[in-house]
Amino acid sequence: MQELAEKKPKEGQDKFYGRIRNQGLNWNRKRIARVYKMMGLNKRRRGRKRLPARVKQPLIIPLQPNDTWSMDFMHDTLMNGRKFRVLNIIDDFNREALRIEPYFSIGSNLVIKILERLVLERGKPMAIRVDNGPEFISSALSEWCLEKQIKLLYIQPGKPMQNGYIERFNRSYREDVLDANLFESIHQVRLLSDEFLEDYNMYRPHESLNDLSPITYRLKKCG
Repeated sequence: MQELAEKKPKEGQDKFYGRIRNQGLNWNRKRIARVYKMMGLNKRRRGRKRLPARVKQPLIIPLQPNDTWSMDFMHDTLMNGRKFRVLNIIDDFNREALRIEPYFSIGSNLVIKILERLVLERGKPMAIRVDNGPEFISSALSEWCLEKQIKLLYIQPGKPMQNGYIERFNRSYREDVLDANLFESIHQVRLLSDEFLEDYNMYRPHESLNDLSPITYRLKKCG
C-alpha cells in the first residue's frame, strides 16, 4: 500500500484495491479501506508538480538588441533577518542590465508588470530565457508572452549554465553589492543596486565585449 501511495499519489482507495487484487493478493475491500485510513491516505495530498521535458537551448550570442533577454532571481537578507528577492533582467546581446528589482516578495504578476514597463521603454524581445522557477512557469507569464508574441526559452532543470549570461551577471552583482554590504532596508538595497547598474552598463569593461562597457558596445555596433 505504501509503495502504491508513493508511486501513484493521485489514485485513491478503489484504484489501490483493483491493483492489489490484480497482483493476486486476496485482500477484501474492507481490509484495504481500513489500512488505507490507518496510513492516513484518505487525507488529501498535494502531488509533486512535474515539469514538461525541456529541450536544451544553445547559448548563442544574439546579433542585435532585443533578440534575447535573460531573467533570473537572487536572494539575500536585511540586517534584521528579513529575506528579500532580486529580479535581474539583461539583454544577451551586450550583457546590458535592463532591470535590477529588489522586493520582499515577487510573484508572477509583479514579474509581468516589470516586463510591461521594460517593453514600453525598450521594445519587446523576441525571446526571454528563464529557469523553471514557479514565477516563470506560471500560466500568467506564459499567457502574457503568448499575447505579446514573445518566446519563453526554458533551460533544463539543474543546468544553470544554459542561462550563463545572467549567471555571470549575478556573480558580479553578488560580489559587488549583496556580499559587500549590510542592508538596513530594502530602500538601501535599491539605491546600491541602481548605482551598480549604472556603473556596470556605462563604465565596466567586459572581456567578451572587447573590453567595452555594454552601452559603449551597443552604440558601436548599432549606432
